[in-house]
Amino acid sequence: MKEMYPKNGKVILHVDMNSFYASVEMAYDPSLKGKPLAIAGDASERRGIIVTSSYEARRKGVKTTMPLWQAKKLCPNLIVMKPNFERYRAASLGMFEILGEYSKLVEPVSIDEGYMDITDSFELGAPLEIATSIQNQILNQLDLPCSIGIAPNKFLAKMASNMKKPMGITVLRKRDIPPILWPMDIEEMHGVGKKTAEKLRKINILTIGDLAHSQGILLKSILGINGIRLRERANGIDHRRVDPESVSDFKSIGNSTTLPRDTTNQQELFQVLNKLAEKVAVRLKRKQVFATALNVMIRYKDRTTYTRGRKLNNPVHTQEEIFAIAKEIFLKHWNGDPIRLLGITGNDLMEENQVVKQLDLFSYEKDAKQEPLIQTVAKLKEKFGDSIIENASNLKPRQKQDNVGTDTSFNKDFLHSYLTEEKDS
Repeated sequence: MKEMYPKNGKVILHVDMNSFYASVEMAYDPSLKGKPLAIAGDASERRGIIVTSSYEARRKGVKTTMPLWQAKKLCPNLIVMKPNFERYRAASLGMFEILGEYSKLVEPVSIDEGYMDITDSFELGAPLEIATSIQNQILNQLDLPCSIGIAPNKFLAKMASNMKKPMGITVLRKRDIPPILWPMDIEEMHGVGKKTAEKLRKINILTIGDLAHSQGILLKSILGINGIRLRERANGIDHRRVDPESVSDFKSIGNSTTLPRDTTNQQELFQVLNKLAEKVAVRLKRKQVFATALNVMIRYKDRTTYTRGRKLNNPVHTQEEIFAIAKEIFLKHWNGDPIRLLGITGNDLMEENQVVKQLDLFSYEKDAKQEPLIQTVAKLKEKFGDSIIENASNLKPRQKQDNVGTDTSFNKDFLHSYLTEEKDS
């Protein structure tokens, strides 16, 4: 089977579970299969939103992040369930165990998707045979559907896995880029969010092909130094390797602390949040990642625990940014009762070299001023290696004592921040 694999290139798979939370609930309770099902926040609140939905519900117009009241209006017989993250975590672990049977190089991206490098797995069969075997094994053992993309790099594999859902397998080669990728709308490109797409459309970049053939100077003027990376992706260029150690576990880094005493003193609580923001920032910088979502956990005197969060327009990793957002979330959801424990968790982490900021005028000017320095550093790294120069903020800080309550790291508990109740550490 070795002749089925490239001599110099890679074979990368992107495995993406289909409607994961809803599919797990259907596997747990088969009577739900074939019915419009949605996983949503607190159904008693009008502001509850859809986390995910089954394909039956999607055909009725139900979409992720849609308000619950609107979803029910579109689909009156919609079955709504609260998330059961322990159940999803168990299913996720089972899925990644199966992937590990086919390659040692498995990189989790989130709870329900991951990359695999199967370049050296040729003894198990051709790439398409391996993908089919993985898909069937996940379905037979876990009763869960998935889609798989096969490509020479991570970006193309991700794009391929999105092309056939549910239960699809798509091969995307470099020669397929002009006829398949380039005609697609710019919003369909992985890495291009809504705001980025709006900025690109203003300069008449409407398709992935338009981006592939765009001028670098023009891209930099609206997206900063990361615009070039998007253009490279549009041309099918992506040198990132599949790295099982790229980010700790399933993309979350957090910290919580039990207070010395239950308190309602707002200034004391702000001080605790600021200290937590500092610790989360240190860990993010140490891992060289950014958070694209932030959660704040509040545990009251009666041990009732709530977690509330927010998706962020721009990735963050500094103490100041984290504290400012955490304070807003806290003030919005604190009911004024005495607090026993506070926690902050950064979720949906992205590595520094993957971050594409949604830049406003001020952040663009800042990045533009740094560009000559960044180009110089890039040349030095190209010549002498990546470790020749590092930001001081990325260096491991000296250990220091902190006696604000009992400190608990959630670095490896990627679901902790979603739980509404939990036991004391």
